[in-house]
Amino acid sequence: MLNTWVVAPTCLPLVRRRCHTCSSEHFRANGKFRVNAHHKLIDAWLLVLCTACGETAKLTILERMNVRSVPPELLDRLHANSAVLAAELLQDPAVRRRNRIALDWDGAWRLDTGGSDDLDGDVVDVAVRFAARIPVRPVRLIAEGCGLSRAEAGRLLAEGRLLSAVRLSGKVSGDFTFTLKR
Repeated sequence: MLNTWVVAPTCLPLVRRRCHTCSSEHFRANGKFRVNAHHKLIDAWLLVLCTACGETAKLTILERMNVRSVPPELLDRLHANSAVLAAELLQDPAVRRRNRIALDWDGAWRLDTGGSDDLDGDVVDVAVRFAARIPVRPVRLIAEGCGLSRAEAGRLLAEGRLLSAVRLSGKVSGDFTFTLKR
């Protein structure tokens, strides 16, 4: 029987960017936006706060765009300070590249195994689904979900009793399946 696990975010990730005031490297996004209009042109920024000193930094979302070219529902979400929109924009590679930021997902996600009791069998098949693109080491997920230590999960991988079509030694952020042979 195929078990399904879900990796889901619990909060917005930290933004990795150097603070100009205190040289800290982490900012916290709280879903607040700043929108500024210049006649027919509009700018929008996602506001982030330094975790050390509280200094505010702006991540560019829209820059000198014609107001008519921006979808009205996007403008409504920007004005409403939508935390869901902030999460979507932080996941967007174009926004991350434009602002030269990276995301730190440590402590911002959880693994939902659905209370699987079928993990005691000789052969266990599991499909892991990601609700957001969260880079996680598969061995860590497997160890946490199966109640193993990471060293034991690594040993099972080295012995060939942990099988998957994806490479389990690096980080993944997309759906995968694995088979555990005890």
